[in-house]
Amino acid sequence: MTVHRKKVDRDYLHDNEDRLLSPLASRSKYTRGRQYLEPPHPYRTEFQRDRERIIHCRAFRRLEYKTQVFVNHEGDHYRTRLTHTIEVAQIARSIARALRLNEDLAESIALAHDLGHTPFGHTGEHVLNDLLSTEGGFEHNRQSLRVVETLEQRYPEFPGLNLTWETREGIIKHSTSYDHPEVSGFAPDEMPGLEAQIIDYADEVAYNNHDLDDGLSSGMLDLSDVAALSVWKEAMERATISKFSQSEKKLAVSKIIRTIINMLVTDLIQATGDSIEQMGLAVYDDVRKCGRRVVGFSAKIAAMNDELKIFLRKNLYRHYRVVRMGIKAEKVLRELFAIYCEYPEALPADYQKRIGDENTTRIIADYLAGMTDRYAMEEHQRLTDPMMRT
Repeated sequence: MTVHRKKVDRDYLHDNEDRLLSPLASRSKYTRGRQYLEPPHPYRTEFQRDRERIIHCRAFRRLEYKTQVFVNHEGDHYRTRLTHTIEVAQIARSIARALRLNEDLAESIALAHDLGHTPFGHTGEHVLNDLLSTEGGFEHNRQSLRVVETLEQRYPEFPGLNLTWETREGIIKHSTSYDHPEVSGFAPDEMPGLEAQIIDYADEVAYNNHDLDDGLSSGMLDLSDVAALSVWKEAMERATISKFSQSEKKLAVSKIIRTIINMLVTDLIQATGDSIEQMGLAVYDDVRKCGRRVVGFSAKIAAMNDELKIFLRKNLYRHYRVVRMGIKAEKVLRELFAIYCEYPEALPADYQKRIGDENTTRIIADYLAGMTDRYAMEEHQRLTDPMMRT
C-alpha cells in the first residue's frame, strides 16, 4: 500500500501562511529581504531560517550564564537570560497563534531580543552606557542588532547572521519601560508589525512574573507584601484559592503565578483584538501606517501590571542583596574597561585585529558585552590577582 505524501516545500509553507494567517500578519514571501543576497531554502521559509540561525549562534548560548536578576552562582533554579528568552519565545508564540500572526517571525524576534545584553543584567548596561557616554552610549537593543549584523562570525560569505529585515526591525524596535532604542534605518515613520509589537509585552509578562517567582523563592520578597497586590488578589480569586497552609505554599504560589501569566496573556489577546476592530485595520499595511501601537492590555490589567512593576522595582531590584551584587558587578566592568583601554594588547587576538579599523572603546565594549557573568569575574581576577594564572 502506497501512502500519498504531499511535498512540504517552501511554496507549500507560503500557501499555508496565506490560508491560515490573518491579513494583518507578516508573510515570509513578502520579506524585505536580507542585507546580503542568498538563494532561498527549498523547504524552509525565510523566518524559519532566521530562528534557526539565532538558536545556533554563540551569543545565544552565552545567555545561559548571563544575569536576569540573580547572578549564576547564586543558585541553579533562578532564571538566567537564556531561560528568560525561552519563556518570552513561548509566550510570544502563544499570542501570535491566538491572533493568527506569523509565529516563526515572532519567535525569531523573541529569541534574538537579548543577544546584545551585557553580563550582570541592567547594571552592566548602565555601566557601559556611562563609560561610552562620549561615544554614542550603549543600549542593548542596538547591541543585539550589532551582534546579528556584524559580531557573529559563522558564515564565510558575510558578517553576522544575515537575518531578514523584519527580524532585525523587531530587534531594534523592541521597546519596554527599560528599552528605548534609536530606530533610524528601519522605517522610523512606520509602526513595527504586530509580531514585533507582541514581543514587548511577552517580555514584560515573562520578566515580571519570573522575577516575582524568583523573588519569593529567594526570600527577598515577602509573601504578605506580594499578596496585597491587585494582580495577586485577582489571580487568587480566579484560581479559587482563598488561603493555604505552609505545606501548600510552594504549589499555591506556583498556581497563582501561572494564573497571573494566563490572565495577562488572555487580556492582551482580547484587548488587541478589540483595538484592531476599533482602529478598522484590515491589511498588513494598515498596521504599518496607523501611527500608533496596536498591541496592549486593557486599562484594568495595564494598571495591575504597572502596580506589579513598581512593586518589583522597589522591593526586588533595589533589595540590598541585589544592590550589593550590582556594586561588585560595576567594579568588575569598570576595572576591566580601564585595563583594556590602557592595555588593548590584553584583548584576545580577534579583537586586536579590529583596532585601527574601528573605535577602540567600542571594540572593548563589544568584548565586555559578550562576556558571561562568570567569565567577566574570572577575567577580572586573572588581570588583577598577581597569584592568578593568565
